[in-house]
Amino acid sequence: MKLIKTTLIALMAMTSLNGIAQDRSQAVLDNIFSRKSVRSYTDQPVSPQQVETILKAAMAAPSGMNAQAWRFVVVREQATKEKLATGFNKMIAQAPVVIVVCGKITNKQGGPNNNWTADCAAATENLLLTVEALGLGAVWTACYPYDDRMNPAIEALGLPDDVKPYCIVPIGYPAGNDKPKDKWKPENIHYDKW
Repeated sequence: MKLIKTTLIALMAMTSLNGIAQDRSQAVLDNIFSRKSVRSYTDQPVSPQQVETILKAAMAAPSGMNAQAWRFVVVREQATKEKLATGFNKMIAQAPVVIVVCGKITNKQGGPNNNWTADCAAATENLLLTVEALGLGAVWTACYPYDDRMNPAIEALGLPDDVKPYCIVPIGYPAGNDKPKDKWKPENIHYDKW
């Protein structure tokens, strides 16, 4: 009888753990499918704790050869945000906080770091998913490889020669009711060969 009772308790615990794992998996998928580009924000501030959580998640991204080439500049100063808001990305000036994702383009030996853009892209996606999970909104605005977008950021932020701006992400509480886009296209998938 004792063995049956122990077995039942173990089965109940496993069922409970499986339910928790399924709940966690669904929460992750819901967050991914809910992510959207948000281009207008309220004036509600984004807290330093929220920014730190976003940056910790960004730095949890995979990194080629574990170089961790990403660098981040957090901008709250209005004058700097206005310098970063060139033509196509005027929403940068309206966001309470802006994170500029940058990459160190040289490796530890001083040679070229060929993985820096991939590292920055992975970090940016983690950043965007964390913004979504925190109930905030953001949009990925490109910098690299466009000189007319990179040069103002380099100048406004005083970046060193071996660091390039990859993208600029304005972050805030959404002012509108933006919806995620359905980007599922089975015709873009090939199995085993093209």
